[in-house]
This record gives sequence, C-alpha cells and structure tokens, in this order.
Amino acid sequence: MAKDLMRYDLMAQDALRGVVRQALLKAAGPDGLPGQHHFYITFRTRAPGVDIDPTLLEKYPEEMTIVLEHQFWDLDVTETGFEVTLKFSGVPKYLKMPYSAISRFHDPSVGFHLQFEQDPAEDETEAAPAEKPKAAAGGKAGKGEKKTPGGDGAEVVSLDSFRKK
Repeated sequence: MAKDLMRYDLMAQDALRGVVRQALLKAAGPDGLPGQHHFYITFRTRAPGVDIDPTLLEKYPEEMTIVLEHQFWDLDVTETGFEVTLKFSGVPKYLKMPYSAISRFHDPSVGFHLQFEQDPAEDETEAAPAEKPKAAAGGKAGKGEKKTPGGDGAEVVSLDSFRKK
C-alpha cells in the first residue's frame, strides 16, 4: 500500500474536532446545554495554546478532564478553541484551550465519544506518555441552576466507567 502523503488521518481528526466545536457552540448559545447533555473534555495541559491557572497545571501536569454541565461561565467558542470559567474548590478559574489540545470528548447522556490521537510534531512539550486522566467538575449557571452533590468544589471522577471495555 502506498504511503498516505495526504494525511487523511489528520484531516479526519480536524473534521471531528469540528463536531466538538459545534457542540460547544450549542452549549454557549442562549439556551445552554439541551436536555441531559453534558460534556467531559479531556485535554493535554501542556499543549501549545493551553492557558490554565498555575495551581491547576501543578495538580494536573499532563492531562485534565473538565465537565461542562450545570455551572460554567463565560464559554467563548472560536474557530481554533474555546475558553471557559469553572469553579475548583469554590474558586473560579479561567481555562483556554485550542481544539488540538483535546484528547477525548464524551457526552455520556447519549453515549457519544471521540478520542483524538496526538500528533508528535504538533506538541513537543510532552515527552512522557500521559498518566491516567484526572477530572474536575463544572457546569452552567443560570435559570434553574442545579448544584451537584458535594458542593461547588472540584471533584475527581474516574473515567474508567466511561471507557468501552
């Protein structure tokens, strides 16, 4: 078989990142997330273009999972990435990331899951393979605001229950 000089694998991943962008655009709209939809977004914390609080980077040096559900603020979606404010231990923290930093996207309400391969040329800052992801909880504020059990703080969630076996 001939070598893929077109890099269809990268084109397909870029197209699927467009699905993530469209989902985030709907969440950022005036009605927020519809129904029971919510997103688990795992990203590489040291990928180029990622901007997170230094305390979060220290706690999650490789990979981190955020949850957009009931309490999130200032979600701004662009062509290249998104930014959002989430609370961690009751303290609002700003996060900004390009779509290229996302390694997994999951909407458990409908069982939708995307996993992205890391392009070694794209991200030279990560030398070691990522550890098991750690997670933090967040959500959308507004009318009918719901609080998750455990309060406003960060919540560690095992992603094993969301992985197909």
